[in-house]
Amino acid sequence: MKKKALICGASGQDGAYLCKFLLEKGYEVYGGSRDAQNNSFESLSKLGIINNIKFVSITLNDFRSVFQTINRIEPDEIYNLAGQSSVALSFEQPVETIESIVLGTLNILEAIRFSGRAIRFYNAGSGECFGNAINAVDEQTPFRPRSPYGIAKATAFWQVANYREAYKLFACTGILFNHESPLRKERFVTKKIISTAYRISLGQKIRLRLGNIDIQRDWGWAPEYVEAMWLMLQQDSPDDFVIASGKTTSLKDFIKITFDTLGLNWEEYVDLDEDLIRPTEITVGLANPQKAKKFLNWEAKVGIEDIIKLMLVDEENT
Repeated sequence: MKKKALICGASGQDGAYLCKFLLEKGYEVYGGSRDAQNNSFESLSKLGIINNIKFVSITLNDFRSVFQTINRIEPDEIYNLAGQSSVALSFEQPVETIESIVLGTLNILEAIRFSGRAIRFYNAGSGECFGNAINAVDEQTPFRPRSPYGIAKATAFWQVANYREAYKLFACTGILFNHESPLRKERFVTKKIISTAYRISLGQKIRLRLGNIDIQRDWGWAPEYVEAMWLMLQQDSPDDFVIASGKTTSLKDFIKITFDTLGLNWEEYVDLDEDLIRPTEITVGLANPQKAKKFLNWEAKVGIEDIIKLMLVDEENT
């Protein structure tokens, strides 16, 4: 029989790529969304898989909704990729961000516990939990989040760890660092840079407005990262993993590579806007993903230059 997977947050970047990955693995895939009937699932359409997904409406902040959905579908695996996903927006909507991530994760864990089924659970964590890094962080590094989003993800991480220990659930958190793709929304800075630079290259008289461009991040390729999510649930025992490329790039270099690829000088088109600087910011993100390489046999292969080129090609084809 086919394995069943329920993906909460199927309409987002990671959810869409994970749907595609699991379909290729032969899964029966259920895409969860707050209102599946009125969701366009644009990302799934773009990947050409929308007709292969079974959609379900599930409200993660409502335990009854979660419990009923799990009992109806009887999934073998649940992937929680839902919740407010923008760090910048979390400063404007901290309550919604924390509630959607923390309460949503708790309700899934409780529903799995009460169901009595041997469901394997993946929780989407974030490198934002670590805050500023002096050295490359790994699974043993203490969390020091600097945003409401990071705080919410750190809380959800410890919920998962506690349910794994106290109730013996097969529950894992993937502590993912930044990962990009053409499916990113333009509220994310990488997509904003790519889209604006491409429009400038076409001759549009527009400017690229950015905040702090001296920040440094570990950027990866999203389609690769969803494989790591799946691999975590195929292990003999549950555990948490840092998922990253292990290579850090400054936002300034990301901008330069993008404009250089288009034959443009970035300094002629970029304006720095103090209003776009976050109240508290992670200056440097450094990650050590060696545990994932050792135990999951997973490592990132697509580098930053190729990520930028792939995103620009998509702009050209859109």
